[in-house]
Amino acid sequence: MGLQDLWFILIGVLFVGFFFLEGFDYGVGILLPFLGKTDEDRRVIINTIGPHWDANEVWMITAGGAIFAAFPQWYATLFSGFYLALLLILAALILRGVAFEFRSKEEGKTWRSFWDWMIFIGSLLPALLWGVAFGNLVQGTPIGPDMNFTGNFFDLLSPYTLLTGIASLAIFTLHGAVFLSMKTDGDVRERAEALAKKSWQPVLVILAVLVVAHYVFVDVMSDKGIVPGIAPVLAALAMLGAGWALRENSFGKAFLAVSLTIVFSVVTFFWMLYPNVMISSTNPDYNLTVDNASASGKTLQVMTIVALILVPIMLIYQAWTYWVFRQRISGKSELEY
Repeated sequence: MGLQDLWFILIGVLFVGFFFLEGFDYGVGILLPFLGKTDEDRRVIINTIGPHWDANEVWMITAGGAIFAAFPQWYATLFSGFYLALLLILAALILRGVAFEFRSKEEGKTWRSFWDWMIFIGSLLPALLWGVAFGNLVQGTPIGPDMNFTGNFFDLLSPYTLLTGIASLAIFTLHGAVFLSMKTDGDVRERAEALAKKSWQPVLVILAVLVVAHYVFVDVMSDKGIVPGIAPVLAALAMLGAGWALRENSFGKAFLAVSLTIVFSVVTFFWMLYPNVMISSTNPDYNLTVDNASASGKTLQVMTIVALILVPIMLIYQAWTYWVFRQRISGKSELEY
């Protein structure tokens, strides 16, 4: 295994961490207007992710920086071809961050309701568009012999990519509902538990349809065998385990099971992609791979040393913050937002 392969795996790990942590983060924002019937309820909901949401996004920034440094050609083609979609994600995340800070600046009902809906929009769009983006990576996009994207925004929209977007939106919403079941108390907790139990089966159906769509729409699957590795099997078993845990009212186990479903799903997408980093729908010879899109060996060596130092620090810090803010939030708690 070369350093190019190692950095492809590391980028995959960063995206696994991002979707695992930001998944329930997005889900909480999506559910905010529906589970929060009063201003106090909504403040309870927001405070469950208040100490974490900005730190969770560090994983996305780190993954983008790793792509830029380790695979500059991948970064150039990805960010130019997906420019509008990534700009929409960025705008949504900015709107979401502003909404978290601004909603508590005024007491007016209209003011707070407006920013609550901005949190909803700022959470829903990234949850949907990240799925669309990963669908495009494995299905392929128009790339020419010069490794430049030759299509337009509408080339990124297809039945398969829209399905991957719907699947990511659905599982993140379920993830958020289970997280709120663990982190809140009172009426919000009851609503979150009821929603998690009701939404599990529809999410399972959507994921099953997505698995079938892999074989219908994605050519790369023909090179991966009938079952593309153990990861999707484990993802399916984890989702079934989530259903069992929800029926048993064991929401901690349900959260772990949904988290594992997300982890193994992301692993599956990266497994389907390798050894490519972007697939050309124009000509397979134009694919970007871990070899032709990577930086120099010296650059990868320096980055590996830096990653060995900084990544453990990031993991320790985030683990510490989740431990410190591990208690449930209720209307009796000191509410900030």
